Amino acid sequence: METSNKHSKEENHAPALTQKEQIFQNEGRSFPGKTYTEVVLEPAYDEAKMHLLDPMMAINKAHLIMLKEQQLISETDAKKIAEAINSIDLQTIRTSCYSGQVEDLFFHIESELLKEAGDIAGNLHIARSRNDMCITMFRLALREKMQTALASVLFLKEQLLQFSKDHVDTLMIGYTHTQQAQPTTLAHYIMAAADSLNRDIERFKLAYKHCNASPMGAAAFTTTGFNIDREKMQDLLGFDSVVENSYDAIAGADYIAETMTSTQIIAINLGRFVQDLLLWSTQEYDVLRVADPYVQISSIMPQKRNPVSLEHIRSLLSSCAGNAKTVLTMLHNTPFGDIVDTEDDMQPYAWRSLSLLDKLCRLLGCIIATADINKDALRKRAAASFATITELADTIVRTDQLSFRTAHLIASSIVKDALFHNISPQEITLKLVNKNAISIIGKELTLDETTLRQSLDPVYFVNIRTLPGGPNPNEVKRMIGIRLKQQKGQAEWLTEIREKSEDALYALDELLAKML
Repeated sequence: METSNKHSKEENHAPALTQKEQIFQNEGRSFPGKTYTEVVLEPAYDEAKMHLLDPMMAINKAHLIMLKEQQLISETDAKKIAEAINSIDLQTIRTSCYSGQVEDLFFHIESELLKEAGDIAGNLHIARSRNDMCITMFRLALREKMQTALASVLFLKEQLLQFSKDHVDTLMIGYTHTQQAQPTTLAHYIMAAADSLNRDIERFKLAYKHCNASPMGAAAFTTTGFNIDREKMQDLLGFDSVVENSYDAIAGADYIAETMTSTQIIAINLGRFVQDLLLWSTQEYDVLRVADPYVQISSIMPQKRNPVSLEHIRSLLSSCAGNAKTVLTMLHNTPFGDIVDTEDDMQPYAWRSLSLLDKLCRLLGCIIATADINKDALRKRAAASFATITELADTIVRTDQLSFRTAHLIASSIVKDALFHNISPQEITLKLVNKNAISIIGKELTLDETTLRQSLDPVYFVNIRTLPGGPNPNEVKRMIGIRLKQQKGQAEWLTEIREKSEDALYALDELLAKML
């Protein structure tokens, strides 16, 4: 009994664990710690196994082929490593969970190769580092996602151009400061959105060029003493060029910054356009009717046709821009050197941004292609508007050789007078015009009734604006024709770059098969 009490007292007076010891007890005393695994390693592994596994395997195949050709490994060893590469079950890895037994996907794959081929598989890492390898993986993954997004952006632009072709004669009022400004056409407006998108595509093409360059051979950042062939790696992986300076190859992150800047600009531009479409969908505007597949009814109000597709696009475009901005923010103030670990956290935001851009452009293209326009309402609104008064002022300059500022004063006075007496634009008479002219210049104008009526006609307003880029239907048709040729060229370019990268990866498998 005395012995039992003695042990009990000793237990009660055992020293309490320090905070440090409690942390170690929970986290473990060796790498990786439990919370570090949860916060960093596991999410990075999950992203990598979905997005970077194929690029990693392509690099392994290309590097093996290059090492053999440069006689840095024997044909026998190359065959063993090739067999090990082919034996890896990629689907099993894609569905695997992070175990903590290895640091990341690279070491997981390397451990699988070592199991299969033995120590000889370690020679696959001759003359390379995770630095140049990871950056190459990121570039390979990014270029594929850029190709997918670009296809959808081109699809959207195609719908805008076709929509414009249908509406070169659809009269409408253009707005500045949210107020009725001047008559134009729906095609002229939509072409502005298409031209903005066209510049976005050109920015994307340049970003793609800078992304599609091979860092392989930079190794950690100083290249290697082994006689490898950097240009061969470029060709095998379907890159257009080599990032020549080996420090730049692992330190330069502007390839993703440029891509995200281009993505962010597209999202911002499209968000402004979609905001207009939503306003046009209101009963008050009565311009745009979104097709049934893209609207929802209210749970309580049976008459409602909610254009929720446009609302979601507007919201998700903000998310697209936000993810792109996150990438740029994460790059800010990172050292000008190896930031592979930062990129593990950063790249998924780029992938999400491009994925959203892809989906939203496809959806918006479908909405544009199937929407109905109330042409009659637009035309009546233009005819009932004072938006043509600019042309009346221009006409007074031509007929009476007055300065534009004086003609502007007369036209402004006419509008005020008409509004005060509740007179519509089409009811303005020559008598009313001359009354206001006398009050400003002390005499009547030489303007006649026919010319007055013509100057107040919105169709005439549009038709005489034949300068390059104006809303005249023939001028808009000319612009559409040029844009359609540009569209064809951009689509051919996309097909070409897709085929080049796909053919390169297909050729890797053929070359590996020859080794076996």
